[in-house]
Amino acid sequence: MGGLGHAVLRRRRLRGTPLGSPEERATYEALHRTALAAPALRQGLDRSSALETLPHVRALLGTPTVGLTDTTAHLAWDGPDDPTDPGLADVVAATLRTGRTQAAGPAVAAPLVVDERVIGALVVVAEQPSAGLLRATAEVAAWMSGQLELAELDKSRTALMAAELRALRAQISPHFVYNSLGAIASFVRTDPERARELLLEFADFTRYSFRQHGDFTTLAEELRSIERYLVLEKARFGDRLRVVTRVAPEVLNVRLPFLAVQPLVENAVRHGLEGQQGAGTVTLVALDEGADCVISIEDDGVGSDPETVRAVLSGDTSSASVGLANVDERLRTVYGNDRGIVVETAPGLGTKVTLRIPKFAPP
Repeated sequence: MGGLGHAVLRRRRLRGTPLGSPEERATYEALHRTALAAPALRQGLDRSSALETLPHVRALLGTPTVGLTDTTAHLAWDGPDDPTDPGLADVVAATLRTGRTQAAGPAVAAPLVVDERVIGALVVVAEQPSAGLLRATAEVAAWMSGQLELAELDKSRTALMAAELRALRAQISPHFVYNSLGAIASFVRTDPERARELLLEFADFTRYSFRQHGDFTTLAEELRSIERYLVLEKARFGDRLRVVTRVAPEVLNVRLPFLAVQPLVENAVRHGLEGQQGAGTVTLVALDEGADCVISIEDDGVGSDPETVRAVLSGDTSSASVGLANVDERLRTVYGNDRGIVVETAPGLGTKVTLRIPKFAPP
C-alpha cells in the first residue's frame, strides 16, 4: 500500500511540473502562431487571406488592433480601432511610399515587400508603441513578406507549368494526326469494324491529350493514353513496330505531371524508328524502387549524338525533340533540379530516357 501511495504522489508532482521555462513557452507560442498564419498567406494577399491571418498576428504581437492593407485600401482589420482614422491612413501612406516602417501616435505600419516591390502594409495599433513593438512589427512583416513571396513563386510556377503544357500540346505532330486518320481511312472498306475501333482510340487519345482539368494525372491514366497512341501507330507501321511493357502494379497510382511520359514514347517511335529500315522495338518499364517510381522508355532505333541531346535539354527549341526539354523542365519545376530526365544515347545504338518520380511527393 505504501508503494502505491508513493506512485500516486509522484504522479501528482509530475503533473504540477511546468512544461519548460517561460521563454520556451513563449517561443513555442510564437512558432505555433506563425504556423497557423502561414497557410493563408501562401494563398496570396487578399481580403480572405487577411481575415484568416490577422487573429494570429494580433496574438503574436499582443496588441489590441492589427490590420492589413494592399497598395489601394484596407483589406481587413482585427480590433476595436477605426481603420478609417486619418492618422492611420497617413502612417500607411508613408509606409507604402517609402517602403520603411513608420510610427505616428498609437500606430505602427511596416511594409510588405515581394520581389523588391511594396505590395501592402501590416498596421499595428497600441496605446503606447515601444521601440520593441516597432522592431517586432517589422520582423513579423518581414516574415509575412517571405510567405507572400512564396505564394507569388507558387503562382508563377503554376503559370509556367500551364504555359509549358500548352506548348507541348501544340507540338502534337500534325503528321501523327494525318497518318492516323490515313491509317483509319485505309480500313474503312477492307475492315470497317477495325476502322471504327481505331477511330474510337483516336478520339480517346486526343480527348486525353487536350483535357483542360488538372496539371497532374496518375501513371495508370498516362499509360492508357500511351496504349491508345501505340495502337494507332501499330495500325500504321504494322509488324515493324514492336512494343514491350513491364509495369509494377504498385506504381499505377503514382501521381505525376500530365503528359510526362507520353511525349517520351512518341519521341521513341518518331525519332527512334521512323528513320531506320526494318522493325524496331519500344520498351516501356515502370518499376517500384523504394520511395521512387522509376520509368524508362527505350528504343533500338537510330539513336542521337549526345551533344545534340545536351543542346536540346539546355533549351535549343529549334530541335524536333523539343518534347524532351519540355518534360525535363516540368519535372525540375515540380520536383527540383535533381529530378530531370536522364538520356542515354549514341548514333546507331538507340535511346533510353529515364525519369524518377517521387511516390509520396504531393503535387
